[in-house]
Amino acid sequence: MYRKIITLTAVLALTFSAVAQKADTTKAWTRGAKASLSFTQVSLTNWAAGGENSFGGNSFLNLFANLKQGKTTWDNSLDMAYGLIKLGDAKIRKSDDKIDLVSKLGHNVIHKNLFLSANLSFKTQFTEGFNYPNDSVIISNFLSPAYLMLGLGLDYKPYKYLSISFLPLTGRLTIVNDKVLSDAGAYGVDPGKKTRPEFGAAFKATIDKDIATNISLKSKLELFTNYIDRPQNIDLNWEALMILKVNKYISTHIGFHTIYDHDILITDKDGNTGPRTQFKQTFGVGLTYSVKDVKATVKPL
Repeated sequence: MYRKIITLTAVLALTFSAVAQKADTTKAWTRGAKASLSFTQVSLTNWAAGGENSFGGNSFLNLFANLKQGKTTWDNSLDMAYGLIKLGDAKIRKSDDKIDLVSKLGHNVIHKNLFLSANLSFKTQFTEGFNYPNDSVIISNFLSPAYLMLGLGLDYKPYKYLSISFLPLTGRLTIVNDKVLSDAGAYGVDPGKKTRPEFGAAFKATIDKDIATNISLKSKLELFTNYIDRPQNIDLNWEALMILKVNKYISTHIGFHTIYDHDILITDKDGNTGPRTQFKQTFGVGLTYSVKDVKATVKPL
């Protein structure tokens, strides 16, 4: 049944794509990139108040390429982040790790700000994660987990910096490729299985705006409910990144990331296991470089 549902969703997406690609006379791309690299360091010698020496670094890269052709839009973005930290004599640990690809196709047939939309997203991480301080227990890896989602519905864009999508036909595939994790039934897959298909509805809202001079905000909220299994449970994924520019190359960034997924079971310090709200905060000061609003017009042959 799951396969039939996902196949139907894919067929509808391809049909929608074919309709939306009825061409105009020109294609206008807007492309850009933003990269940041920051470091933190603490060195202590005979420090009476206590503490540990530490050294760390964080990096992120955002790439985007957006196409506008007549009534059709195609927005693509790739967010990647990675960070490392070393505390005292402990081994180097991972502090941040993200791969987030989004591709959204829209066709305007209803209202100037309302689009029929096909939304594809893929999330995973680069390297292994461990249950620190125990670095022998792996809890994540590349493609473990990974989330592939395809949704069909409506996208409302009242402003250039704001997008609100309601996708009542959404297929989501959870991938756990690591054998140890899949055998343990991590991230909601059945023990021994490497995938878990779901079919439900999704809501997405994104904002990318300069909110003040030299201050920009990028935020993304995603909600998902599974029609077939416990539809009352709503998965939440919310990210926010604020960048405060000092000058052209130096900036400060503050990031927040909150996740709640009923299928992700976490054991607390008291030994109780169950779904829990996950929260991550990042802060850095370092080098930032960005290129944006690079437009290219391509005339068809």
